[in-house]
Amino acid sequence: MTKPPVLILGARSDIGKAVAHKFAALGHPVQLAARNASNLEADKTDMELRYGVSVSLHDFDALATDSHEAFVAELPELPRVAVCAVGLMGQQAENERDVAAAARVMRSNYEGPTSILAILANRFEDRGSGTIVGISSVAGDRGRATNYVYGSAKAGFTAFLSGLRNRLSKRGVHVVTVLPGFVATQMTEGMDLPTKLTAEPNEVADAIARAVERKKDVIYVRPIWRLIMLIIRNIPERVFKKTKI
Repeated sequence: MTKPPVLILGARSDIGKAVAHKFAALGHPVQLAARNASNLEADKTDMELRYGVSVSLHDFDALATDSHEAFVAELPELPRVAVCAVGLMGQQAENERDVAAAARVMRSNYEGPTSILAILANRFEDRGSGTIVGISSVAGDRGRATNYVYGSAKAGFTAFLSGLRNRLSKRGVHVVTVLPGFVATQMTEGMDLPTKLTAEPNEVADAIARAVERKKDVIYVRPIWRLIMLIIRNIPERVFKKTKI
């Protein structure tokens, strides 16, 4: 039996590529969506040869929100699973001083992802089936001085996914919120990350595939992050504002 297609938004990212390989290995046709998607031709050929599935390339710009309706309409087939791996961390120091840089981070992590997922959600709802996976961040669990621009956008994205899940839970559409914690990717390259708290892209991909199969709602890729963020969320504000975390 042919398995349904999986759409990867932000397919050029390390996590996006890992997720694409995971679902292709499970026998799913994969739709890779990214800016200048033709540059992913080598990845397409590799997956087709390695896994024996069809792989298609689709130009997608998360920030060009006026193109999102047409993007979905032009897909060769409405996917059964859509995974949004779009994101941009930026530099907090730059974001504090450059309004345009901050806006790009906020748009990349909230406006763009919510725009495309809202459209897909409506299509999935009309069909009565499908799974939406949004990769958010533990940074959205509480604003911290070290990354509050990025964190605030992820907080909004997490809230959006929660509301979408609440709205669609009785319409046959499943929504998964993924909170990876630290991940060893190009985006975090050069950062001094604690090994025990840092996942690999393949680890994130495995967790996403399990969540889709088991219909999980919210997952922390490494469970220790659930405890860490519980503690951070419950630090009294008068104490928290004096911390450097």
